[in-house]
Amino acid sequence: MNFRETAYRSVLDRIAAARAAAGGADPVHLLAVSKTQPAEAVAALAALGQRAFGENYVQEALAKQRELGALAATLEWHLIGPLQSNKCREVARHFDWLQSLDRAKLIAPLSRERPAGHPPLNVLVQVNIDDEASKSGCAPDEVDALAAAVAAAPGLRLRGLMAIPAPAPDLGQRRDAFRRMRALYEALRTAHADVDTLSMGMSDDLELAVAEGATMVRVGTALFGARR
Repeated sequence: MNFRETAYRSVLDRIAAARAAAGGADPVHLLAVSKTQPAEAVAALAALGQRAFGENYVQEALAKQRELGALAATLEWHLIGPLQSNKCREVARHFDWLQSLDRAKLIAPLSRERPAGHPPLNVLVQVNIDDEASKSGCAPDEVDALAAAVAAAPGLRLRGLMAIPAPAPDLGQRRDAFRRMRALYEALRTAHADVDTLSMGMSDDLELAVAEGATMVRVGTALFGARR
């Protein structure tokens, strides 16, 4: 096996082991974070079976989609970076998921610009769970209102929550953040039947995230190597 395949199989094995250790109740999906990686790296991972890719920047993602041509249409594209209002049209038309919805003003344009022939845009509400000034995301007490507005928008489908906890060296602090996210997620599930996704955990803490209830982990470095 080459580096790419070895890395991919290793990450899948880590997820499987973490899921088994957690009781294996819910599937855990892998989102390959391909930001700053070239289109050929996406194609190589897609050839191994990976279908979901996460991008931070709209224009970078659109350029890769154009370069990949027909292959791009077979993949699932997630925007995981902050969304500017002037990019709502491109996201609504060219992405399958938005994981970083953090304010109400984005909801109407996203819904309006979603093409009629497309399924609803899958949306996660991003929560700034550790109240970091440098991070996007809504406050925990804003989740219910934002989620209700997403659920009511005809072009959108509320799927759950996303968070990027503070990268504390103390794993106990990260575990606490993951647990607070799980509590928000479980509360949201009681109010919205379509909610099924809790996106949290990355290359260095995916096992901890899965143990605390993540249903999707976002992995970049462990798949592609150090970022360019």
